[in-house]
Amino acid sequence: MEIKKTVIKYPLSTEKSLRLMESENKLIFIVERSAVKQEIKEEIERRFKVKIDKVNTLIGADGKKKAYIKFSDETPAIDVATNLGLM
Repeated sequence: MEIKKTVIKYPLSTEKSLRLMESENKLIFIVERSAVKQEIKEEIERRFKVKIDKVNTLIGADGKKKAYIKFSDETPAIDVATNLGLM
């Protein structure tokens, strides 16, 4: 029996993330540092039932790993943000 670890910790709700959501259809999530892009993509697609075009990751100076999620055109990021309670 495989125990699934949670890759996604929480979504970021900053001015930059809201601007990216509106202009580029992206959301930013804080994720497990050990998570790889494919794991992040699969978990977000499964959890929110959405399609993702691309995942970029960045480890900040604070040591937290951020995932920049680019949603496909048929999935507006604002809908996902609304479901998460960010809007």
